[in-house]
Amino acid sequence: MQTLAIGLVSVSDRAARGAYEDQGLPALEAWLTAAITTPWRAEKRLIPDEQPVIERTLIELCDVAGCALVLTTGGTGPAPRDVTPDATLAIAHRLMPGFGEQMRQISLAFVPTAILSRQVGVVRGRTLVLNLPGQPKSIRETLEGLKDADGRVAVPGIFAAVPYCLDLIGGPYVETDESVCRAFRPKSAQRPPAA
Repeated sequence: MQTLAIGLVSVSDRAARGAYEDQGLPALEAWLTAAITTPWRAEKRLIPDEQPVIERTLIELCDVAGCALVLTTGGTGPAPRDVTPDATLAIAHRLMPGFGEQMRQISLAFVPTAILSRQVGVVRGRTLVLNLPGQPKSIRETLEGLKDADGRVAVPGIFAAVPYCLDLIGGPYVETDESVCRAFRPKSAQRPPAA
């Protein structure tokens, strides 16, 4: 069985310069380690908010490193230096607007400024690329969703749809730990659990 490759990209001028320690990559890796039961490996990149650099990095992770999924963190606001969505759209073959819509819906449960987020989801070849927020708590909430007092999902996180999206675009079959995030697939697309 081939190991799933996931690209993790933290976009931050200051962290790339070493002015402070990046928190995006560790947060992404920790959540994915808890959520994904399929064998996987991370292709990590810490880069500045420069559109040509972001575009080159995304293309390399999709086309050369063979990542089935690429998650970015940071650079999604309206400030002039926030160009992650612009770079993501520039390398896209297809748009997946539902991902951005759901990410904003989750964040709106906490802050009215969630409408300022420009996060997008796209497909390039057989790779799904998603722009996530920059804060570790927001990363977890966006991927996992929001739960009520009884632990039931109140607002679905975006990762519940990721494995089936990967199936549909020709990517690998990804399984999750249902206690963290239950992957949704129609019954016709489900396989027996791996032994």
